Amino acid sequence: MEPLSLNLFIGAVHDVEKTQFQVMGGLKKIQSNFHQNRIYPDLSALIDLYGTLQSISQSADALEALVPKRLKDVDLQNNTAIYDQSRLHDSDFEHILELIVWALPHIQQTIEEGKTMFEFVDENLAVEVVGILPTYLEEGYFFVPDNASSKVHCIKYEVSIFTHANERYRSLKTTVMQSLQHSLVMQPAQSMKLDLMKQYPELPNPATYSFTTELEFPFHETILPVAKRRLLRCLYS
Repeated sequence: MEPLSLNLFIGAVHDVEKTQFQVMGGLKKIQSNFHQNRIYPDLSALIDLYGTLQSISQSADALEALVPKRLKDVDLQNNTAIYDQSRLHDSDFEHILELIVWALPHIQQTIEEGKTMFEFVDENLAVEVVGILPTYLEEGYFFVPDNASSKVHCIKYEVSIFTHANERYRSLKTTVMQSLQHSLVMQPAQSMKLDLMKQYPELPNPATYSFTTELEFPFHETILPVAKRRLLRCLYS
């Protein structure tokens, strides 16, 4: 089964009914991941796809810009490629638009299911500041339990800023510094912070946060991405 993607919709001109079957199959697979408490990367990818399809449904030009172009020639003098600028036939666009309009509510329903799961995890994830919080918050550490593997991960974070569609967004670059078995984590979070400060003196008083949860959900697909988004809210609330 082909995964959900924009190319799947653009190719719908060949067989709309077949593509509808593929879309439902892709959504069913994502829903299966949600039912196994695996939220990411499916939720963020589906939200991005939904936004793109909405834009296309409102503008034929948006779709034209995304249709793959065939290489026609090469301008050796100017060292540039020349592409065939063929446009979609009206009937082709109508077929793609028909599929998009049909798919949007199905995609939105799946997104809502993923958001409900996200909110449940977020509500069951507690966080507290470890020690004194410095004024510099763009780098630091956070501790996150991985109950499914009986571990606690000590993670360094760095805030990065990127621009998309003239909007500025913050994201976290993370690096696992160490992973400890629950049975070996005898010291409180403050002691773990002091150990990191000794090992990595470049951050003399790092912002440090400690998460706790009783959930035994998949770490990389659910606990960590939800914790990262929660941490961003803590840093800039």
